[in-house]
Amino acid sequence: MHRTLWTLAMCVAAPLAGAAGSTAADDKARAQQITRSADQVSTVGPEDYFTGQVRVDPLFAASDEIKASAAYVTFEPGARSAWHTHPAGQRLVVVSGVGLTQEWGKPVQQIHPGDVVVCPPGVKHWHGAAPGGVMTHLAVTGTVDGKNVTWMEKVTDEQYQAR
Repeated sequence: MHRTLWTLAMCVAAPLAGAAGSTAADDKARAQQITRSADQVSTVGPEDYFTGQVRVDPLFAASDEIKASAAYVTFEPGARSAWHTHPAGQRLVVVSGVGLTQEWGKPVQQIHPGDVVVCPPGVKHWHGAAPGGVMTHLAVTGTVDGKNVTWMEKVTDEQYQAR
C-alpha cells in the first residue's frame, strides 16, 4: 500500500518538479502569443493561381503544434481560384458576400455567410465570388510535409458560368 502511494506521489510530483526547473525559453514557448492584425501583411492572389482580383490576409502559418494555416481571402466580383487540391483538406467559412464553389465533375454551388465548406484531402475544386459582389471566406488549410495545396489549371469562364 505504501509503495503504491509513493508511486502515485512521484507521478504527481515529477511534472511539478520539471515546471519548477523550467527555463525562460520554455516558459515563452508555453505562453500565449498575440500577433497584431496591424503586423500582418496582405498579399495579392498570384495571377498563376487566381482569375480576377483576390486579396489574402494571413492569420497564422502551420506549425509543429498546429499543422494548419489560416487566412481571410477576399474575392472581387467574378474572381476565383484555379482548380486545386489539398493534401490534408481545407475548411472554408464564408464571412461575407455570396460565393461559388465547385468540386470536379459536380455542379457549381452557391455559398453564403455562415456556410462551411469541407474540402476533403485530394478533392479537386475551386472557389470564388459570385459575379454580382465581393465574397470573403476564412480558409483553414491542413499541411502535410510542409505542403498545403497543389495548383492545377485555371477555371474557364464556361466552367465558372455553368450553373
